[in-house]
Amino acid sequence: MNKQQHSNIAIIGMGVMGKSLALNLLDHGFRVSGFDTSEKRLNIARETASQQNKSDFHACSDIKSLLNSLVTPRVIALSIPAGNAVDSVIEQLLSEGLSSEDIVIDTGNSLWTDSISRSDLYAGRLNIFSTAVSGGEEGARFGPSLMASGDPDVWKYVEPMWLAISAKINPDGKDLPSLETGEPCAAYIGPSGSGHYVKMVHNGIEYADMQLICEAFQILKDIAGLSSNEIGKVFEQWNSGVLNSYLMEISADILQQIDPVTGAPLVDVIQDVAGQKGTGLWTALNSLETASAAPTIVQAVISRAISSQKALRMQLSDSYQIDRKPIDSSKKDVLINQLHDALYSSKICAYAQGFALMAETAKQQNWSLNFSNIAKIWRGGCIIRAAFLQTIADTFEKTPDLKHLLLAPFFQKEITSRLNHWRQLSAETCLQGVAAPAILSSLSYFDSMIAEQCPANLLQAQRDYFGAHTYRRKDQPQDQSFHINWSNHPRDQEKV
Repeated sequence: MNKQQHSNIAIIGMGVMGKSLALNLLDHGFRVSGFDTSEKRLNIARETASQQNKSDFHACSDIKSLLNSLVTPRVIALSIPAGNAVDSVIEQLLSEGLSSEDIVIDTGNSLWTDSISRSDLYAGRLNIFSTAVSGGEEGARFGPSLMASGDPDVWKYVEPMWLAISAKINPDGKDLPSLETGEPCAAYIGPSGSGHYVKMVHNGIEYADMQLICEAFQILKDIAGLSSNEIGKVFEQWNSGVLNSYLMEISADILQQIDPVTGAPLVDVIQDVAGQKGTGLWTALNSLETASAAPTIVQAVISRAISSQKALRMQLSDSYQIDRKPIDSSKKDVLINQLHDALYSSKICAYAQGFALMAETAKQQNWSLNFSNIAKIWRGGCIIRAAFLQTIADTFEKTPDLKHLLLAPFFQKEITSRLNHWRQLSAETCLQGVAAPAILSSLSYFDSMIAEQCPANLLQAQRDYFGAHTYRRKDQPQDQSFHINWSNHPRDQEKV
């Protein structure tokens, strides 16, 4: 191989995502080398590239030949499982001659703190970089959302490739997605760890969004008495308005899909047990660790855990008979409208929780996150892509220091106009015994956040009573703490 034929980038891991990224890069005129420990996966990638007339794909049989196939500085993207496998491959690359000028990009679903640790561990030995990829197989193949982080000089080097292969969106956010023209859904997020962190929060919001849609499905089935096909048509209609999103679009399509085996609606023959890979849990844990409330995201994780307890749920269902009757047909349209507004309001709160969580962690990590850019790169390519994100991008662009999305005049107006419907729908689900934990937690979050007075005054008094944890007084400076000597008679107060 002469120098002019050397590859621009190598990808280690020719699974679904790695192969798709390789083909995407080839589509945009980049030369790509590929390696996988599985000869079968490597052969499939080679054959697919050949079938699609991609002559610039070079399949390598080992790490040494992979490194030799690259221009310098060498760029190697890892598309492998997160965790120890990443470190193992990096060590192997170093042992085969990787230099301090070379670049290794982790494109997997790594925990963001691992990315920070690797940046410290490999400093001076290589340029460790990360790029979180959202959009699944289709996104990786035809245009993902890319969240890059690490050395800004490395970003400048890989930026042309990442901008080229990312999803593209029209500047006004309409006609989602436009894959060849418009604004690229790729951006430099910040220092090491920040890109994978933002992707983690994206996945947490994804969990919440999916759960909210699923609860809407259950409410329409159990309370409105609609068939899966009818619900699909309702979702299809909703997708033409403020609820327009990829998740709403595919949910409408799924609900109208017939099972090729039984002829019944496909969703009705799928077992109601959900899987999860951990990123939603990471977001929930981060919410608790940073004391930045994200109850809708947390509840979405809990709901998946509850779904896995199928046998117990069936047993409890037999033990507790709920007298539930679908509402009168004359009231269905009212319920559908209430549910639409409840779903939209809940969605606003879920996204607000995610952005507030990013703001708090950025503060703790001393990151400067551009929330307008983050919202923009989520408009296309990724799973939570939605027209709704254009409004969030515009909001943060106009007010970069906005403390919370619920403070934005636009969202205040949107929720206020729908609040009664949200409350009425929530009450109906409780009265009918239909679980809607994400919708209800969003409403409780909203009510908690707008409450000037919350019951934490009693809670703090309880803590002082049994643990002498002290309290602050409304009528005294807030840097002063007090304690009641609860066992004394009379009980006296002391300044601590």
